[in-house]
Amino acid sequence: MATNAYIVSVAPRSGKSVIALGVMEMLSRRTRKVGFFRPIVPEGPQDNNIQLIRTRYNLDIPPEDMFAYTHNQARELASQGDFDELVKGILLKYKALEQRCNFVLIEGTDYTGVSTAFEFDINAAIANNLGAPVMIVINGRDKTPSDVNDEIQITEEAFENQGCTLLATLVNRLEKKHMAAVHEGLTNNRKDRAPVYVLPNDELLGKPTVGEMVQALTGSCIQCDPAGLSREVRHIVVAAMQLRNFLERIQEGSLIITPGDRADIILGTLATTFSDTYPKIAGIVLTGGLDPEQPVQRLIDGMRATRNTRIPVPVFRVDTDTYPTVMQAQTVRSALTPDNTRKMASALGLFEAHVDVPGLEARIAASQSRRETPFMFEYKLIERAWSQERHIVLPEGSEDRILMAADILARRDVARLTLLGDPAKIKQKATFLGLALEEIDIIDPLTSDHREAFAQTYFELRRHKNINLEMARDAMSDNSYFGTMMVHQGLADGMVSGAINTTAHTIRPAFEFIRTRPGVSIVSSVFFMCLEDRVLVYGDCAINPDPNAQQLADIAVSSADTAAMFGVAPRVAMLSYSTGQSGKGADVDKVREATRLARECRPDLKIEGPIQYDAAIDASVARTKMPESEVAGKATVFIFPDLNTGNNTYKAVQRSAKAVAVGPVLQGLNKPVNDLSRGCLVADIVNTVAITAIQAQTQE
Repeated sequence: MATNAYIVSVAPRSGKSVIALGVMEMLSRRTRKVGFFRPIVPEGPQDNNIQLIRTRYNLDIPPEDMFAYTHNQARELASQGDFDELVKGILLKYKALEQRCNFVLIEGTDYTGVSTAFEFDINAAIANNLGAPVMIVINGRDKTPSDVNDEIQITEEAFENQGCTLLATLVNRLEKKHMAAVHEGLTNNRKDRAPVYVLPNDELLGKPTVGEMVQALTGSCIQCDPAGLSREVRHIVVAAMQLRNFLERIQEGSLIITPGDRADIILGTLATTFSDTYPKIAGIVLTGGLDPEQPVQRLIDGMRATRNTRIPVPVFRVDTDTYPTVMQAQTVRSALTPDNTRKMASALGLFEAHVDVPGLEARIAASQSRRETPFMFEYKLIERAWSQERHIVLPEGSEDRILMAADILARRDVARLTLLGDPAKIKQKATFLGLALEEIDIIDPLTSDHREAFAQTYFELRRHKNINLEMARDAMSDNSYFGTMMVHQGLADGMVSGAINTTAHTIRPAFEFIRTRPGVSIVSSVFFMCLEDRVLVYGDCAINPDPNAQQLADIAVSSADTAAMFGVAPRVAMLSYSTGQSGKGADVDKVREATRLARECRPDLKIEGPIQYDAAIDASVARTKMPESEVAGKATVFIFPDLNTGNNTYKAVQRSAKAVAVGPVLQGLNKPVNDLSRGCLVADIVNTVAITAIQAQTQE
């Protein structure tokens, strides 16, 4: 079941709020706890669309929790090149709201704050990173049927090329005379594609009210009955001529703009409101900051007394002169507001009359984006680690990157942490870096009360290897050994190291006394390769130089289990330089035998091999080389025949495809110990600690 949907337009003034209102109305009838979210909103005290949805559907959510950034904030991050930080911030704000709702409707940007190219990119990126299928809204106003059909095709292809999952396309504000032609143009090229719904233009929805004019022109009311303020302004008429000529130019819904000292125009206009032979005006704007003369004011005051029989016309004054007032009035745009029930009723009626509501509802229920971006994967790691706090020890406590990562992990409550090293030096360095480590334990192995007990335990475990007690005490003065012993003794749930230390120094203690789980013959590793639209698992790319067939089979099974542990459905490809039965030679025979052993050990897993990388990942190649395979073209777990192949491949993909490589993640140990690359970033450390915490949760 989908848990969200993203409404996005590709141009301003598309009537996106009408679509959002219609979809919310549909969802609110079937779904409990529907939320509404806008990634980026215009500047101002409160976004109108958030206010509309929140008020109409009584959402018990503070407005500030329903958006992530204003246009200015987003523009500043974008100008600094912090596009990733912008997306991350939106993801975090959205996820906080998602936890409180069964479904969240997301409304994209308005194409009024920043460049069109940026808004398209950011909307596509947000939809993908929130895992939201997309509803496209196209503005059909003043466009020919041919233009509309071309725009549908181009826009859909653009979002599909970005990897977005399409729910539907809605053409809004189309002239009624063009609707049949647009439908006809769609009939021949919509097979197996998302539906298109066409909504006609409703002039009422596009016209601002007198109340919106008063607000936009910073007017002060002389006579503004609330009922009159909801009238739509259909035309703007400037009264700059004599009354007899001006009266011929009044139309239904006209907003009359005239200087405040034109008593003749004011009186003549007011008279039309009592005449059955003249159109009903929307209101009167008096310019120049001039109040009506006293007799005219008395007439206006008298109109208030007749409101039980006739709605008085709104009259308001502005300080600007006539020409700038007219220019500003022409720029005022209509908006759906919660107090305008007429417009809301019109919008809902329009949506329900021209959209297959049951069909769209069924598509929303069944549709879900299949993409998993690096941001989504990293967020899920943090969320899972946070859900059940575990204790992780970091032996390299004085390293800058470790300290910065520890600060982030503590602030987000990802795990309980212990740093190893000299407390005075660690605190001094933390102060220099501007970090707060008050909630993080710091232990010096050289002075710890546990050192002697740890040494005794190590001596008992390794005396068969000619280790004496003095050698054991020396070993426990080493941070890696001390940290690993904390894990072994249950004083910590896992360990992460390697930012300074070599891989061998990090994992040797684990090999010596944490050892492998029952049924596992070899410790191995995987990398989570976070591509633009999915997460793959590569093993083994860090530990075993040249595993034999049995070891390769064990690596495949362990990697499949690790993939499943982190939400990647395992479809295992045993890689080689040939596919199927075509290849000859010792190397391919090893992979063939490893495949047989892995299938024999775990018949529940989908395992294919030997298979080449292109046949494993590319569906078109798979149809030619292995058309009957359940794995070919859809593999998620890639097992390399040796370390040389695996290590070079993961680095090639990381650099050429700009993938985020998370790992190496060690697998097969009784308790989790994980290694870092010495070139790791702070984010890599944060992710690895989260992974270690999740491994500890799962093993328990």
